[in-house]
Amino acid sequence: MDWTVYILRCGDGTLYTGITNDLDHRLAEHESGHGAKYTKGRGPFQLVYQETSTGRGPALRRESEIKSFNRKSKLMLLDSIVSAGR
Repeated sequence: MDWTVYILRCGDGTLYTGITNDLDHRLAEHESGHGAKYTKGRGPFQLVYQETSTGRGPALRRESEIKSFNRKSKLMLLDSIVSAGR
């Protein structure tokens, strides 16, 4: 089963990193206030990054790696994705 590591830009400008095996459902949970405790009341949300992994273990490791980044490093990751898409 595929898992997705994702980053949301919250309405207050902060970044939230999470994983899921159903991205559409998880985004709906965040929007409805039933997602992570951190995101409650911080909407609206913009999906700014997603990365697919072939299993939960690798996705958890990647999530942990991204969560260990400071804000500047997370923004550099997002910028690298935008630059690669040009």
